[in-house]
Amino acid sequence: MIIYTFPVQTTFIDRDLEMIRPVAEIKPLEFTQSPVKLPFYFILQFLQLLWFLPVTSQYLCFFGGYHSVLPVCFGKVFGKKCTIQAGGTDCINMPEIGYGNFRKKWLRKATVYSFKNCSLILPVAEALVKQDYTYDPQINPKQGLLNLIPDLKTPIQVIPNGFDTMFWRDLEEVRKPMSFISVATGTSNPSRAIVKGYDLIEKLAENHPDWSFSLVGDSAYSSPNSNVKVLGKSKPAELLALYNSHQFYLQLSTSEGFPNALGEAMACGCIPIGSAVGAIPEIVGSEGFILPTKDYFKLESILNRASVTDLNSIRLAASKRIQTKFNFANRKKMLLRSLGE
Repeated sequence: MIIYTFPVQTTFIDRDLEMIRPVAEIKPLEFTQSPVKLPFYFILQFLQLLWFLPVTSQYLCFFGGYHSVLPVCFGKVFGKKCTIQAGGTDCINMPEIGYGNFRKKWLRKATVYSFKNCSLILPVAEALVKQDYTYDPQINPKQGLLNLIPDLKTPIQVIPNGFDTMFWRDLEEVRKPMSFISVATGTSNPSRAIVKGYDLIEKLAENHPDWSFSLVGDSAYSSPNSNVKVLGKSKPAELLALYNSHQFYLQLSTSEGFPNALGEAMACGCIPIGSAVGAIPEIVGSEGFILPTKDYFKLESILNRASVTDLNSIRLAASKRIQTKFNFANRKKMLLRSLGE
């Protein structure tokens, strides 16, 4: 049995479970993101790992952090493989915007210990291994695991996320011109909103009151602009309908690993406008627009360019790119092979 640990259950956790369950028994064990609950969860996780130890074949973690320390320990002590899927914040040090595991002393220690002592690291993007970050000039350019842990010797294999394009698809419905959507959780936290690029989106909304914006994922987020519609977490069927009713998808994050919502939206025919961080340029390719640096006027320039571009062709190409380069089957094959299942 594979023990799968993570700080919070998300759609990409669900997708991994869906991939692995047909071929191997897997037990998901959710941890916590609350600092207050950490002592309790360490005790709980220790007892869980001990209870399942006789039937455990290996450990799998999404993100490195507090929740991966004990699985890595158990793996070392009992000779069991422990794989960590690096997802983004665990490979970043951006205290300037309050983001990344490496900006906090004890979380950094837990993350470094986990990555140094696990059996295999599976980042979702090459940028999480090593990158020279240039998007926001106030942020240290040296990001990624090999920059932050220079003596890291653990084997690394990049496995991009994949999407079920039988579900996430363009329904060929009429879309409102100059309608924009972005999906992110936790954005009622101001620093998280900046990480997800909401400061740029709000400025865009303020300067273009005739355009419409939908921000999905946190109903507690508050927008000062009347043309911004705030929606809470949505079920997949609801997201499918939302993507198919919008013309553009905005992924203007200050930092990212491999944003799932961007791939979903592109598969559904949204034209992507993304920042030059993480895997975003790799996902978008030439089938969309990339903001090279955090500059509002450059963002306006991109939208001016978009207004005289054949958007229907880009829409079709964006959907096809996800189908061919980032499909569910490719990730499943690579993930199962790395786990030895």
